[in-house]
Amino acid sequence: MRKLLDGYRRFQTGIYPRERALFKTLAQGQHPLALFITCADSRVVPDLITQTGPGDLFICRNVGNLIPDHGSMNGGVSATIEYAVGVLGVKDVIICGHSDCGAIKGVLQPETTAGFANVQAWLKHAVIPEHLMDDRTLSPEERLAALIEGNVVGQLTHLRTHPAVAARLARGDIGLHGWVYLIETGEIRAYDAEKGCFAPLDASNARVTKDGMEPPGR
Repeated sequence: MRKLLDGYRRFQTGIYPRERALFKTLAQGQHPLALFITCADSRVVPDLITQTGPGDLFICRNVGNLIPDHGSMNGGVSATIEYAVGVLGVKDVIICGHSDCGAIKGVLQPETTAGFANVQAWLKHAVIPEHLMDDRTLSPEERLAALIEGNVVGQLTHLRTHPAVAARLARGDIGLHGWVYLIETGEIRAYDAEKGCFAPLDASNARVTKDGMEPPGR
């Protein structure tokens, strides 16, 4: 707790006074740029990775950056998506997995979560491509990396089942993005729907929509 308390004091005495006008504006309402759905892993810090500030990201964190498909489970993730997309009107939704993901490891090795019924039930929403499980040409490290990427693609599919998202996709006024953050290099790899693979994030692969194309007018 000491580190947290010291940080709070530095915020109150240094950062907040310099940004007082910004925080007064934010106190009147929020207009985030994007919904950022990522893992609860302590090594993943969305604001640091994207260099965004207060009010920029509406963040949803959970074990494994999972999104139950619509109707399978009503809860905080579904409510967050509905609110961000339907009420706040965010222009983009990002699903961000990460390297060395403990959730995917837990799916691969269910014995590691034995006795934790809620964890095991939640991990059933992960999407694990079976062909990767059977690919003997992959090393354990390569298999984990491929499954982390496959899960992000699967969660994009789940995301599209949510009515608020489907309605915005039909209008062509929202962008969906699948990312994997590599902790060891700081790199983001983004899903390219046209090529069906992940590549270093740049302007050419920044958006993934229902048909893999950029929405008109974006």
